[in-house]
Amino acid sequence: MSGRAKLTLFAALATLLTSWSLNALVDSQAWLLQAALLLAVQSAVGAGARRVPLARTLTVAAQVLMSLLLLAFLYAGKGESHGDGPLAYLVTDFGALFGQGVRDVGEFAIPAPLTDGIKLLLVSGVLLIGLLVDTLAVTMRTAAAAGLPLLALYSVASGLAGGGGASWFAFLLAGCGYLMLLLSEGRDRLAQWGRVFGAAPRRGAADSGLAGGAGGQATAPVKFGRRIGAVTLGLALAVPAVLPSLGGGLLGGTQDAAEDSGGGVGGTISAVNPLVSLQSNLNAQDNRVVLKYRTNSPQQADQYLRILALDEFNGVKWEASGRALVDVPEKLPEPPGLRAPVSRSAVEVTTSISAADYYTQRYLPMPYPATSVEIGGKWRFEPAGRTLVGDQLGRDKFQNVQGAEYTVRSLLLKPTAQQLQSAPKPDPAVQEEYTKLPDNLPPVVAETARQVTQGAKDDYTRAVKLQDYFAVNGGFRYNTRTASGTGPQAVARFLADKEGFCVHFAFSMAAMSRSLGIPARVAVGFTPGEKQSDGNVNVSMRDAHAWPELYFEGVGWTRFEPTPRSGINIPEYSRAQTPATQPSAPAPLPSQSVAQPSTGPSATPECPPNLKKLGECGAAAPAQSTGGGGGPSVTSVLGWAALAVAVLGLPLLPMLWRTRLRARRLATGEVLTAWRELGDTAWDAGVLPDEALSPRRAASRIVELGRLDEEPAAAVHRIAGAVERALYAPPGAEVSYPELADDVLLARTGLLASADRLPRLRILLLPRSAARVAWAFSARRSAIAAAVSTRLTTARLRLLRLPLRGRG
Repeated sequence: MSGRAKLTLFAALATLLTSWSLNALVDSQAWLLQAALLLAVQSAVGAGARRVPLARTLTVAAQVLMSLLLLAFLYAGKGESHGDGPLAYLVTDFGALFGQGVRDVGEFAIPAPLTDGIKLLLVSGVLLIGLLVDTLAVTMRTAAAAGLPLLALYSVASGLAGGGGASWFAFLLAGCGYLMLLLSEGRDRLAQWGRVFGAAPRRGAADSGLAGGAGGQATAPVKFGRRIGAVTLGLALAVPAVLPSLGGGLLGGTQDAAEDSGGGVGGTISAVNPLVSLQSNLNAQDNRVVLKYRTNSPQQADQYLRILALDEFNGVKWEASGRALVDVPEKLPEPPGLRAPVSRSAVEVTTSISAADYYTQRYLPMPYPATSVEIGGKWRFEPAGRTLVGDQLGRDKFQNVQGAEYTVRSLLLKPTAQQLQSAPKPDPAVQEEYTKLPDNLPPVVAETARQVTQGAKDDYTRAVKLQDYFAVNGGFRYNTRTASGTGPQAVARFLADKEGFCVHFAFSMAAMSRSLGIPARVAVGFTPGEKQSDGNVNVSMRDAHAWPELYFEGVGWTRFEPTPRSGINIPEYSRAQTPATQPSAPAPLPSQSVAQPSTGPSATPECPPNLKKLGECGAAAPAQSTGGGGGPSVTSVLGWAALAVAVLGLPLLPMLWRTRLRARRLATGEVLTAWRELGDTAWDAGVLPDEALSPRRAASRIVELGRLDEEPAAAVHRIAGAVERALYAPPGAEVSYPELADDVLLARTGLLASADRLPRLRILLLPRSAARVAWAFSARRSAIAAAVSTRLTTARLRLLRLPLRGRG
């Protein structure tokens, strides 16, 4: 194997080893094998193009073209098709899948599911880095600079993955790949310079193409380079492990929970803004089930799974305030504000929950208010929000709900409208803390709240009027594509635009409730989900939800539902002044319609594609066939056939051109033409042409370097003798002979037989003499340019010679 071929191999290997760091970003490693195969094809195309040889730009262009064709045929057709024929298949649909992958990256948490879009991004990213590494290290012969794209790939993967236990292994693989690439280039350069240091090599060792010493041992520069690489890699792995971690400041990261120091109280719950993840879950195309549960609750439709409460509004966003965490007690304390007679009518229910392996939420979803939790692992309890939070397990590692199975006992509260209406004033501490509003909140928020609740004489009636304003009679529309929005003007914009999703409705009702003096906060979690035939209930990603909780003394924190979304049940206790049906919302669907853009009749006659996937467009209209027979059209079939012929024929073009040229040359029967064909055939087999040699010397060189047997060698000498006669015989002498074409073919057969299998395949598919096409094209272009320049010069001279009229 030549030095450049080895460099190509190590460039691809370095890219593949560095790509291992991307495995931490997804929950499956199935993409890596596909990326390795495509990377091998891309590298092989580059190696073949450099052997022809092609110009550097043409080499890169050939690699790009082959990579795009392979990606298109592997992934086109897996996205949303918006057209018919090969163009839509290879361009429109392929681009749609790429865009879907970009959206999936923003929607899923790490490790993300290996969707087709994400797989396309990973594979195409590896191919891009592989192309850059191959271009820099092999085509441009600057292997050191090839470390930059490798570093970029590793840095992006490591930064997104956030480190972890396997990060050292990924770094080790990436570092070894880069060092092997440098070592391969160094050995290739030493082979070009010759033996520099070390003892005299044994016979045959100097011809191996490697700067080896005696007995195949590496010479001093190679040994020294290996030692430097090993020491550098070892230091890079060892130093971070022994240095103390940097905390705080620009270099340090914030920790969500402090280490338990042995006391009952330790750590805090960090502020969390769920806007982005909640909207991403609602808009997710892959509606995977994240939780499954079974409950004995008689009101499964009210079984919300609550994650945490956002109780602090700072004018920019709602977030969870930092509170102390304690060990999880065997029996959780009584819910705040719950008193008789509501507590006496409460029923304790049991819910058994199992989380999916890909769901990595650190906050434990459970019904509210929970009385006890049975779960393994290391968890902490935040009493004010009644939330279980995963504790810190190590550096940058925390307990989460991934794959957990746990049981929660909770209270099913059944307050009546009369009990809420007659609730006494809340505790002053609760009143003060949960009615705080920022000074920069626009006045329109409080003014709208007063207008909506005008005439109400108690907090319960005000709360119901606010709920009805958003969900029933305010003209609001549900749309998950609306920007989440933050800042003091977000609520004001929502009240003006009247379009948003659950976050807007929950945040706005909570802010308006506080402006009326009603303690309020926002809860984030999941709606009850969809019950299955086996009795289990599935909770999917698009069941993610946010709702306001208002505080009433004697009942505690009470859920309200201002979001006009189908599939959501308004609590029974809040229907005192609510009509029996909700005119602003469509007929309820079983907890899966979370992405409908409008609660009223759509103004557009067509249903968006994302709603078609969710089945929220009513009965599907029958597809209109354009072909009459339901099958593909004639144009589509012909287009596919032409595309297949073009793609399959592209790698065969050099061979087809060479076969056609050989047939034309041999059909002439001319000696010099046959000699030119023999020279090109030898060139394809690795015998470079030398125009300075005589025909007899050139024939001997072909026989020797081509390792021809007796019969092919005799054929070559017969052709050379005919060439000498054609060049030096007197006019009229017979120079050709009938077996001329057969001798050329016999010599070609001998050259192919003496080659190994892989070189023989290269001779057939990638003949070196195909470079004459590029030369001919360049000569033709130069001739055309010269002809155009001559014509322009002649025309200009003729214009100058024209007589000038009107003189004098």
